[in-house]
Amino acid sequence: MNRISLIIACAIALCSCTAPTYRTASGEIWTTTYSVTYQSPTDLADSVATVLEQVDISLSPFNPQSRLAAINAGTSAATDTLLRHMIRLSAHVNTLSYGRFDPTVAPLVNLWGFGYRNARDIPTASAVDSARRLVGIQRCRIQADTLVKGHPDMEFNFSAIAKGYACDLVAQMLRRNGVSNYLVEIGGEIAASGLNSRGEQWHVQIDAPVPGPAHERLTVVTLTDGALATSGNYRNFRQDTTGLSVWHTIDPLTGYPARTSVLSATVRAPECALADALATACMALPADSAIAMIQAIPSAACLLVVAQSDTITLLTTPNFAL
Repeated sequence: MNRISLIIACAIALCSCTAPTYRTASGEIWTTTYSVTYQSPTDLADSVATVLEQVDISLSPFNPQSRLAAINAGTSAATDTLLRHMIRLSAHVNTLSYGRFDPTVAPLVNLWGFGYRNARDIPTASAVDSARRLVGIQRCRIQADTLVKGHPDMEFNFSAIAKGYACDLVAQMLRRNGVSNYLVEIGGEIAASGLNSRGEQWHVQIDAPVPGPAHERLTVVTLTDGALATSGNYRNFRQDTTGLSVWHTIDPLTGYPARTSVLSATVRAPECALADALATACMALPADSAIAMIQAIPSAACLLVVAQSDTITLLTTPNFAL
């Protein structure tokens, strides 16, 4: 081996020895799982867990010690940075979605058996009407870091946006620690940056809207420097005591489970919280209205799985590459 070849060989060996390895932090939270893959010389698993704990103690309606639980109970109106961002972003998406995304739908979600106070039977029309009077995030406002509700009995459930926001917050923590290559996944919501360990864009599977725990592949897309969120009614549904199936996406305008032709919605956006909220809104809108909503947002794109007669159709905005 000549001197030049030796120098090149040593340089390659040195690079391979000093390049940060790809690590994984994983676990369970909010009745789902999370997995974070990132390139770093430092183990950041504890930092990931800390971010998720911060989200839980702020935004979880299921944690009786959370700030949101106190607001829902009416024992406090104090907010924090996370809550204020969720309220403002939710109000923005509420406007974009013609009112179909609204975290103050919490009393209705509880009434239909999908919230933090679950019912078993189909609610009466009068019960739905009573709960619907408490819905309306546009009636709420932030004043001097406190939340002013439109009605004292209004409650919030950020489950349709919080996992996406948690992905964003974990991604922010990774970037603060010098990580540029990562994929954060929480319950199927994803934030990604840079490249995977093979030097490629991240490959993300989108599941087919098939009932049950299996993850049947619909398609695989590539992702970098952005976020992806999928919403659907094919897993989160229940049957009442009469055997009637009830889906978890509740239309804030009617108070009843949304019945549209959209079986699942996948949204790509710069931030996962926005993608998460928009995907939920798509499930409560007719397919053409959902497409129009996403097309009005230059930074967003979507893929809808739609039932048409006896067939399944894929609808996309022009900027969603399959």
